[in-house]
Amino acid sequence: MTDDRTDERDDDMKAQGVAQVTDAEFEAEVLGERGRPVLVEFTADWCGPCRQLAPVLSSIAAEEADRLKVVQIDADSNPGAVTRYGVLSMPTLLVFRDGEPVRQLVGARAKRKLLQELEPHLATA
Repeated sequence: MTDDRTDERDDDMKAQGVAQVTDAEFEAEVLGERGRPVLVEFTADWCGPCRQLAPVLSSIAAEEADRLKVVQIDADSNPGAVTRYGVLSMPTLLVFRDGEPVRQLVGARAKRKLLQELEPHLATA
């Protein structure tokens, strides 16, 4: 039997239109992407700022799909990527270009501020 409150909380954490990746998929979905940077949000269902960031990421994923791939990874269920990239706080945002991390941002942000910080890393459409 599932707890409806848990399901709602999980849905709040997940950004609409943003793929969920796992440790097993990380290499193919993030490190294997070429030509377009990938923004990875390390998130957790207990993380309040992650829920605040979800609609921001949904909006950016929709508007910048040609220039940026956006994915989320649950830090609690995917310790491999968390350990590999030294993620200590949620949310942590990592920008990867051609398989290499090029920028790390920690904490929730307003959409405008996040776009300003991402702009130097976005692919030219």
